[in-house]
Amino acid sequence: MTIRRLIARFTQQEDLNFLLTNRVPRAALTRFMGWFSKIENPLVRDASIGCWRLFSDLDLSEARKTEFKSLHDCFTRELRPGLRPADPDPSVVASPSDGIIGAFGKIADGELFQIKGAPYSLLDLLGDPALVESHRNGRFLTLRLTSSMYHRFHAPYDCRIEKVTFIHGDVWNVNPIALKRVERLFCKNERAVLQARLPSGEALTLVPVAAILVASIRLHFLDRTLNAQSRGPMVFPCDAEVRKGDELGWFEHGSTIIVLAPENFEFCDNVAEGGRISAGERLLRKPQV
Repeated sequence: MTIRRLIARFTQQEDLNFLLTNRVPRAALTRFMGWFSKIENPLVRDASIGCWRLFSDLDLSEARKTEFKSLHDCFTRELRPGLRPADPDPSVVASPSDGIIGAFGKIADGELFQIKGAPYSLLDLLGDPALVESHRNGRFLTLRLTSSMYHRFHAPYDCRIEKVTFIHGDVWNVNPIALKRVERLFCKNERAVLQARLPSGEALTLVPVAAILVASIRLHFLDRTLNAQSRGPMVFPCDAEVRKGDELGWFEHGSTIIVLAPENFEFCDNVAEGGRISAGERLLRKPQV
């Protein structure tokens, strides 16, 4: 048995996994990772990436670069041109990121689920009653990015981003073990609420949720990096017109994106809980008028 498989079996023990990834000084470790990952020293870089490979299925064959300045440079890597094209069907809402599909379905009068049997409130997640009304009986889908995945996220549809709200919070792990044990986890963690509007006027909202070791969420259209050290007003009015597939930003590690779509949208037939999806693949379908 390989070392990676031994480590995987060891860390898949739920009590141990939860202890090692949550019952630790989460905020301090996250700040440390934000600093450590940016060290541009070849020995530190190579040792860090080597350790990362040992604990995950990291595959850099799609990366645009073959050499990285730091661990952070590797985390936030671009892909080679032409990879992850957005689905060209104008009725399709594309996946904003690579990820593992978690809970998805209908938002029942403002309530949705982080896993089966674990509900949370849309108002607790978004903190904006007006936005809640836009999505009260809409559709939701959760995408979990593992540490080894491509960490950049993209516009799922042609839309105009009108406002971003950054909500300070905790940095619990967002793996399935933590989702079973921590109630309303997504409402407790640090997150950004990206409010967009489709050309038809309907609301489409993305909620990138940070997690332990995720030092920052970078948003290109604001030219800002948001994290626990961000100060000042946390509401950013904007008027950013983006096209499906445009790069919006990145996580500085793995985490989660929650997609909120209008009520009349339908999930595509490739959407299944636990399934893997790539950025640009079909996610939801906008009904034809």
